Amino acid sequence: AMAHSKALLVLENFIGGKFIPCSSYIDSYNPSTGDVYCKVPDSGKEEVEAAVKAAKDAFPIWSSKSPLERSRILNKLADLIEHDLEAFAQAESKDQGKTITFARTVDIPRAVHNFRFFASSILHHVTECTEMPAMGCMHYTSRAPVGVAGLISPWNLPLYLLTWKIAPAIACGNTVVAKPSEMTSVTAWMMCKLLEKAGVPPGVVNVVFGTGAKAGEALVCHPDVPLISFTGSTLTAQRITEKSAPHCKRLSLELGGKNPAIIFDDADLSQCIPNTVRSSFANQGEICLCTSRIFVQRGIYNEFLKRFVAEAKKWKTGNPSDPTVNVGALISKEHLEKVRNYVKKAQAEGARVLCGEGVDPLALPSGNQKGYFMLPTVITEVKDESCCMQEEIFGPVTCVVAFDTEEEVIKRANGVKYGLAATVWSGNVGRVHRVAHRLQSGLVWTNCWLVRDLNLPFGGMKASGIGREGAKDSYEFFTEVKTITIKH
Repeated sequence: AMAHSKALLVLENFIGGKFIPCSSYIDSYNPSTGDVYCKVPDSGKEEVEAAVKAAKDAFPIWSSKSPLERSRILNKLADLIEHDLEAFAQAESKDQGKTITFARTVDIPRAVHNFRFFASSILHHVTECTEMPAMGCMHYTSRAPVGVAGLISPWNLPLYLLTWKIAPAIACGNTVVAKPSEMTSVTAWMMCKLLEKAGVPPGVVNVVFGTGAKAGEALVCHPDVPLISFTGSTLTAQRITEKSAPHCKRLSLELGGKNPAIIFDDADLSQCIPNTVRSSFANQGEICLCTSRIFVQRGIYNEFLKRFVAEAKKWKTGNPSDPTVNVGALISKEHLEKVRNYVKKAQAEGARVLCGEGVDPLALPSGNQKGYFMLPTVITEVKDESCCMQEEIFGPVTCVVAFDTEEEVIKRANGVKYGLAATVWSGNVGRVHRVAHRLQSGLVWTNCWLVRDLNLPFGGMKASGIGREGAKDSYEFFTEVKTITIKH
């Protein structure tokens, strides 16, 4: 057993520029094999305390650097991650279960781009000024970093979403204590190894590994952490809100979605179908922006369904390190069980499963028999009030239903507690604008999906979150504004 445990990867917390061993550890699984392959620190109050202290101590020097100096360091870090892109992609795929193709083309390039983007945007912000000649006064605003930022990131896009927080936080001159998901901590730990080489001073970026209940809670409750940026479930966000309320913390919460696609009878199906398959099943459906409710106008409903199912069946599920695979493993045994239960519930309610879970055989390579795999699954004849149409499933499952009128579909699309993203497919430009305006959704894509401009606000309405992130929005969140009046 000793020899076997030596082969396990053992992560350490990164505090004040040093790797610090932890007294106890959590097992992390390789989702594609079901084996433990990594030990993650089970940090708590003590480790968070040390990290916050290191971040606090580093703040005066880091915050007094010019934006240009910070920009150069962020760019250097981006170059170092890009140089190791393949190693990062392999690690992300093994740790998270996502396909190597997705990690190579989406996760790691986007992590690199996050640093470059904020390295650039930090150089272009301007503050406001107004004059009151009659009073002999002028007013102007100035923005300063807030202090220690607590950053809590999820397991679905581990490095991608962690860097989407770290980059703006440190670009603005804050120091950070980050807590990645305990299920996917490896790429964060790999990034820590590059910080010193990039010129990030000790204590500017601290990473504490562990669970939400222990490490996350300690971070959220710490009196010296004035802001928390969190991406994850609405349930956890409620707890964060309660725990941080006594300290009046500033919160940015990016939560779940139950995202509709609305497909009108004048949609270009040759574009719509492959894109909607992608928006339903990319990253095993484990993206907060994935489509899980597809509303199709009755005139094209049967044709759409036939072509959609045929396309979904072409997606190959299997070993994530195989470059021809489209669907990797789900994150954990528990999560797979949860997603499967949604399909069972739909069947119990009388819905029909057209392909995937329980309908088609899942053939896996011999080394992946114990992995957490599931085929892309399409459900139809499901009622709007069903849990499959109301709750976030976060797996490779999508529901397809028919609608008749524009008015009706807007009401039904808005009839959930979430409001993150929506897609509209139609060749009628007037209709596209009308529908986009009326959807209760932070993001609306028309005739495309997941085309992102990082300059623009990202975030949700209703139970999908509070706050927005983007060039201007992240800058406003991670800085404190002051109005200064000068009488002359």
